[in-house]
Amino acid sequence: MRSTSASVMTGLVYTFCLVLIGSLITALLLAFTSLRESTLPYFTYTINVISLLVGGFITGRRCGAKGWYYGGLTGGAYFLLVLLVGFLGFDVSMKLTTLFYLIGAFVIAAAGGVIGVNSAARR
Repeated sequence: MRSTSASVMTGLVYTFCLVLIGSLITALLLAFTSLRESTLPYFTYTINVISLLVGGFITGRRCGAKGWYYGGLTGGAYFLLVLLVGFLGFDVSMKLTTLFYLIGAFVIAAAGGVIGVNSAARR
């Protein structure tokens, strides 16, 4: 069983890396294809869901126990960092939907953590 803080940080790094790669691919698709900007929210949500699942999976696999908790912690930390950047850098205000995004990030990463713990047990 590895250090839980290192496992959560590793999952967080994987999450951010996947978001950056997905954003780059989306930007290239928007620039070089006939894809319209109206489809951008679908890409954004899909990229975030996949990244949170993978980040939670990595965290759960590395921790080996309490995957829902540590995966959810990864999702919560990701959400707080994105919220902090949005609030400080782009003056995004807090709304009720912000709470739903936090809950969604926690649940998605927690599901990834549960899958990660169960895949670690089979090694």
